[in-house]
Amino acid sequence: MNLNQITIPSLNMEKYILFYQELGLKFIVKSLPHYARFKCQAGNSTFSLYQVDQLPMGNGIIIYFKCDNLDHYVNELLGKGFEFEELPNYKNWLWHEAHTKDLDENHLILYYAGENRLNSP
Repeated sequence: MNLNQITIPSLNMEKYILFYQELGLKFIVKSLPHYARFKCQAGNSTFSLYQVDQLPMGNGIIIYFKCDNLDHYVNELLGKGFEFEELPNYKNWLWHEAHTKDLDENHLILYYAGENRLNSP
């Protein structure tokens, strides 16, 4: 089994499309007003949005995007006006992470873990 597609709810498709394009995803399917799909820069994974009138309740969604050159990538996003809750830093579990949120406050973690992603020490 291979996880290669994630779909999340959105309150504002047009704004979300711009947000995720600026984040670096390639926009591949526009089926507005209800659906949009993106391709990740590396590999074959896709990421989709679907229009909702109300977001689900609870702690929300956490999405991890792997970035090989995390510091450089975050600096590019900062130059585009992105705001980060945590700039790149090393965690106790040996992952290098930066934390931000999307337009609906979903938690986005840009990270690099190398071998530690599948083979933790």
